[in-house]
Amino acid sequence: MKILSEKKGHFGLFGGRYVPETLIPALDELEKAYNEAVKSPDFNIALSYYLKNYSGRPTPLYYAENLTRTLGGAKIFLKREDLNHTGAHKINNTLGQALLAKRMGKKRVIAETGAGQHGVATATVAAMFGLECEIYMGEKDMERQEINVFRMRMLGAKVTPVKTGSRTLKDATNEAIRDWVTNVKDTHYIIGSVVGPHPYPAIVRDFQAVIGREAKRQVLDIEGRLPDYVVACVGGGSNAMGIFYEFIPDKKVRLIGVEAAGKGIETGEHAASINAGSIGVLHGSKSYILQDEDGQIIPAHSISAGLDYPGVGPEHAYLKETGRATYVAVTDKEAVEGFKLLTKTEGIIPALESAHAVAFLERLSKVTTKEQTVILCLSGRGDKDVYTVSKHLNGRFDG
Repeated sequence: MKILSEKKGHFGLFGGRYVPETLIPALDELEKAYNEAVKSPDFNIALSYYLKNYSGRPTPLYYAENLTRTLGGAKIFLKREDLNHTGAHKINNTLGQALLAKRMGKKRVIAETGAGQHGVATATVAAMFGLECEIYMGEKDMERQEINVFRMRMLGAKVTPVKTGSRTLKDATNEAIRDWVTNVKDTHYIIGSVVGPHPYPAIVRDFQAVIGREAKRQVLDIEGRLPDYVVACVGGGSNAMGIFYEFIPDKKVRLIGVEAAGKGIETGEHAASINAGSIGVLHGSKSYILQDEDGQIIPAHSISAGLDYPGVGPEHAYLKETGRATYVAVTDKEAVEGFKLLTKTEGIIPALESAHAVAFLERLSKVTTKEQTVILCLSGRGDKDVYTVSKHLNGRFDG
């Protein structure tokens, strides 16, 4: 992990702090605590302990032989973040931020959640570390992720429905920020993605970068060389930044983020902020967002609650602007086909978020060779999405 400074609060044009003045002291306090923590042997030993013994790291890098044979292109490896405790990569960040919260003497944590995986991960670490916990979740997302709502409540968290706006992740984030402004003295806000004001995008990235460090070491052990492609789904973009970050200096490794095209970008009902958005400010930082001519946020749409967000982390915007990463988009229909493909070929039910990346592999396989390799970050498991997929398919998996 790297030491942060005020001067590093931007990624080119992107990032920064666009927040009420009342939050600046809290952000300064967080940055100072983080900088001290990453220099502390005790903090790093504790984080490593919990990642290994509580979450189950390192996660495997699995050669998906059946999927590779079916698609016929490059060798496909899956970085199995779905095998983490709580079923997604979200636990990497919540463990780190919960340890930070304790170092800062905070007694209460709050979070926003879309698909519920970040909410569950936050509720989980709050239960373990004895922290009061409140999760903000859009009413629409609570309906489509009912099981995760129940899990959070079982873990002792208060789940507060957000009934404003589109009743999804954007609105839950708005409410969490309002709570933090009001209760910043004793409350730490555990942001779930690489978004928000400095220093959050860098902190979340650093806690998720364990994914890429492990993947690089594992692929070198297995293949003896770096991969040709690294692919990950992108909503806010935490799992993608987590696996991309270690490979950024390796210019021959192509980094590809997969956004949600929803019902099709041409319909306007999508969540493809990089592919179809413009530069603006959302939730405290500058990045690509979905907005109208007056700068008002346009509601996002995706079959995946975790990608249903009208913005993207500022570092992704920077990677796009510099050409270091490429961002494509996959529709709801294609994502469901990706969901079915991985389930049938490998016996692995992916989260709908990850299914977007799986679906893209079919396109990628047409331009790759058997001598090349791809690592796909399987960010989470799909138990939470089975009902959504069943509803989409009218109860017929082959339909």
